Amino acid sequence: MLETALKGSPRYWGWLGILLAVMGIGGAMYMWQFTVGLTVTGLSRDVSWGFYIAQFTYLVGVAAAGVMVVLPYYFHHYKDFKKLIILAEFQAVAAVIMCLGFIVVDLGQPTRMLNVLRYPTPNSILFWDMVVLNGYLLLNIVIGWVSLQHERNHVEPPKWVKPLVYTSIIWAFSIHTVTAFLYQGLPGRHYWLTAILAARFLASAFCSGPAILLLVAMLVRKVSDYDVGDKAIKALAKIVAYAMAVNVFFFLLELFTAAYSNIPGHMHSFEFLFAGHDGHMSYVSYLMWVAAILAIASLALLIPPKLRDNMKLLPWSLAILIAASWIDKGLGLLIGGFTPNAFEGVTPYAPTLPEIMISLMVYAMGIFALTILYKVAVSVKREVA
Repeated sequence: MLETALKGSPRYWGWLGILLAVMGIGGAMYMWQFTVGLTVTGLSRDVSWGFYIAQFTYLVGVAAAGVMVVLPYYFHHYKDFKKLIILAEFQAVAAVIMCLGFIVVDLGQPTRMLNVLRYPTPNSILFWDMVVLNGYLLLNIVIGWVSLQHERNHVEPPKWVKPLVYTSIIWAFSIHTVTAFLYQGLPGRHYWLTAILAARFLASAFCSGPAILLLVAMLVRKVSDYDVGDKAIKALAKIVAYAMAVNVFFFLLELFTAAYSNIPGHMHSFEFLFAGHDGHMSYVSYLMWVAAILAIASLALLIPPKLRDNMKLLPWSLAILIAASWIDKGLGLLIGGFTPNAFEGVTPYAPTLPEIMISLMVYAMGIFALTILYKVAVSVKREVA
């Protein structure tokens, strides 16, 4: 089936060329980082995780989002999601590729990650994070590719695929839960030290991931003849609205707990994120207020059925939601956890130009893989039709 990706319009090849150019520029920046070290980034002793790990955290949620399509289709036989299944599975593949890419670029010496395999330590959360990420990648590649291949041959998928599908549903919850455990298991970081963090991660994943899937599905419908159907889009948009409402509710629970208890460690992180701390004001404070406004606006646009079902307005509503969730989880989560530091000091952090370019390289790699996979899927679906 891969040969179908070798045929396309000039627009298709132009898009791939742009992605390759971004990968080339980012690759040059990464070689500089590999030679000089992480000193080219904004990381420091007090901020040991930065933009790379923030993007990794966000993309784990994007990868897990496919369960919001797979679960209703297989468990509740909601057949309107049939055309969305393959898009969701391939989005998960691309998202995990980007997750792994951000882990690699975050390491000063990438070869050291082989130590996880050479010296496995099951008592380490990092070990299980490696297991669940690679396992989820393998599951989605096998399920998506085998199902598509058999559909092309006009035969039913083999019986062993369905148990893998059910396994992938459980696995989707595990990848984000284990990622949350990496954060909430650190007692010195008050912003992360909460039992509800894993639930917040899942709620955020189940709104932002499907929102991205819907935007991409609508884009695919615009540039090709593959249409997932308005009914499927409206149903998934409803799921996104409910998940976003839960996500905002969980965040407000954290805010109430910190403010009402008035425990300094918990209060200081929220103060820094929204108003600055001890005279230190950061760009993150302005972005967090933007995220709060966008989150409320997205709920106002997605909860009323008339606004949510408006196909012209829906892409903007989803884009607003994605922006709000990215600021909160792709930037604020990391900086809020590290600031103030263990000594109640403030260490400013901002991603440097090399960090941003290397991050764009990883995103371009994932989007390149997604483009190829979607090209194969759309071509096969066209053949079958």
